[in-house]
Amino acid sequence: MKTGTKIILGGVTAGTILAGAATGLALTTALRQIRKRRQFADLRGQTVLITGGSRGLGLALAEEFGRQGCRVVICARYQDELVRARQQLESLGVETAAMPCDVSKPEDAEQLIHFATKHFGRIDILVNNAATISVGPLLSMGVEDFQESMDSIFWGAVYPTLAALPQMIDHGHARIVNITSIGGKVSVPHTIPYNCAKFAMVGFSEGLYAEMKRFGIRVLTVVPGLMRTGSHSRAAFKGKHQQEYGWFALSGTNPLLSMSVERAASQIVEATRRNCAELTLGLPARSLAKLHGVAPEVTLRAMSLVNRLLPDERGGSRHKKHGHESESAVTRSPLTALGRRAARRYNQTAEQV
Repeated sequence: MKTGTKIILGGVTAGTILAGAATGLALTTALRQIRKRRQFADLRGQTVLITGGSRGLGLALAEEFGRQGCRVVICARYQDELVRARQQLESLGVETAAMPCDVSKPEDAEQLIHFATKHFGRIDILVNNAATISVGPLLSMGVEDFQESMDSIFWGAVYPTLAALPQMIDHGHARIVNITSIGGKVSVPHTIPYNCAKFAMVGFSEGLYAEMKRFGIRVLTVVPGLMRTGSHSRAAFKGKHQQEYGWFALSGTNPLLSMSVERAASQIVEATRRNCAELTLGLPARSLAKLHGVAPEVTLRAMSLVNRLLPDERGGSRHKKHGHESESAVTRSPLTALGRRAARRYNQTAEQV
């Protein structure tokens, strides 16, 4: 029967029923979120394996995971780097194991997984971070530059992941964190081999997320923009070495364009705790990715304009030099002070090469 505009259903109004249903739904959702936070918020006691963990972002991540109470395994190609990194981590109270390893080789990746598992029992979180970068115009690059990028970045993520997956599937609730790049979403001029490998890594990471979730394995694709890791001094350059190093160093150390490696590491670990699927770091990277998503042609035209501002290949060299071999008055100036500080802090200075 009708009473005014309300409908009486067994003495209870329809509005009351709807309000109760909405309240119940809200409570159910809140309880699910609480359970999720309780289940995944605490990383203490978990084992984290970080490739390329001896310097830069990898070392910063090792420190941040260590602050969360994790046990850390780091690997890198050079023993002296690992010794310094391990000492730095242990001085902070982080339980650390280290192994020299080239993850672009499948046999090395298998040995690394075996080493980490034997040392700490199992691997809970795998962070695929190892990478190299060559900077310069495409016409200064050779096939070997593309091969090197694919080996260190793409295969350097695939091999450890495939080696670790069987044990991760067995115990479930594991995590894989893949450090890609905005260059894996938008191909930035003068870094094409690097971009190609990062694009491949993004595809691998997103497909891995889709297939592994049913096993309880969470996959996080991290898409950083520019970070002040100090890596500019270790990057390789072709073409006009000083000019290429100049724009790269200034961009990568400018606080308006880049974020600190400490902040990046903190956000990555937090996204790992929250079981996020993707994390894009830095406003410039987020803006560029969104623009490319809605207006790809505009983005490509913008990149072609950026390319006109960069050194061309005329008079350049196909010989590769590292950043620390290509210094100039500009790259030694206060303009790159933040980058030099990060290099000293995170094992990247020239005397450490």
